[in-house]
Amino acid sequence: MDIQRIKRIRIRNVWKHEAHDFTPWIEENIDVLNDDLAVELDPDSVQREASAGAFSVDLIAENANGETVIIENQLERSDHDHLGKVLTYAAAFEATTAIWIVGDPRPEHVKAVAWLNDSSQLTVYMFKIQAIQIGDSPVAPLLTLIVGPSESAKSVASSKKEKTDRHQARRAFYTDLLEYANTQTSLHESRSATDSAFLDGRSGQTGVNLTYGITQHETSIHLWIDKGRDWAEWNDSFYQYLFSHKEEIEGSYGVAIIWSAKEANRSRTLKGTVTLGGWVDRDSWPVVIKETVTKMIQFNAAIQPHLKNAAQAADKAVSNPSVDE
Repeated sequence: MDIQRIKRIRIRNVWKHEAHDFTPWIEENIDVLNDDLAVELDPDSVQREASAGAFSVDLIAENANGETVIIENQLERSDHDHLGKVLTYAAAFEATTAIWIVGDPRPEHVKAVAWLNDSSQLTVYMFKIQAIQIGDSPVAPLLTLIVGPSESAKSVASSKKEKTDRHQARRAFYTDLLEYANTQTSLHESRSATDSAFLDGRSGQTGVNLTYGITQHETSIHLWIDKGRDWAEWNDSFYQYLFSHKEEIEGSYGVAIIWSAKEANRSRTLKGTVTLGGWVDRDSWPVVIKETVTKMIQFNAAIQPHLKNAAQAADKAVSNPSVDE
């Protein structure tokens, strides 16, 4: 077996000019950084030499959370001047993350970056750039992460990205759902898409909503009974009236309904589920949306005949006349 040794090539033999050669290369190959970042950079967001007052940052980009990231390149040994630029650009662009790429990181600057990660809101990565060759192979870059945020900070950033992805997906799903639903029913025609887990719609009774729900792999329809603070007794009376007609309601709906009346909760709910997919399953959205809207229409048809009487029974139970919407 022919085992060859790695040869290190002088950086300036590969990228002769930092601004004219190395920075454009990083711009075109921004993905080489992503393996070591808590939140990946968006390749389409990269800009070169954005102005920050009298200075220009080498590169500026956005990560997958939509946050600003500045990148400062230095092919030589790290120095105070470039550390100052990293902080100045981060402040000027209100960046959450800074990336400093250097040819030779000084120990005192490594320590400074570690201190920034531990004691400030700015996340800083320091990379060492080298050029290597094996035998007669083409020259290849070698980027080594020298210091970055702690694992806990990475976990927070990753969780934030997941949260952002979830919110964006839910808003997109509800946008598509409402577009289809408005061709089938007027139940939610006045509603706008939301990034929350639930999308409310009026049932015709104050404090009682017909609500869509979504999780990763499931959708649901609800009758949400919650007239507000100090109305727990009314909520429960309304629910109990419907529960007394459970057999009739479920017979009309066609499948069993989940009835929830937890003592610790002020609200009461009736729930139907659709298990064809959720906000993660984008390819299934057309089928999921059609079935979910169909179930909402059937759910409303089964429950609607009982709502007025349920409200009257609840009003009587608390001796408090219903307030019109």
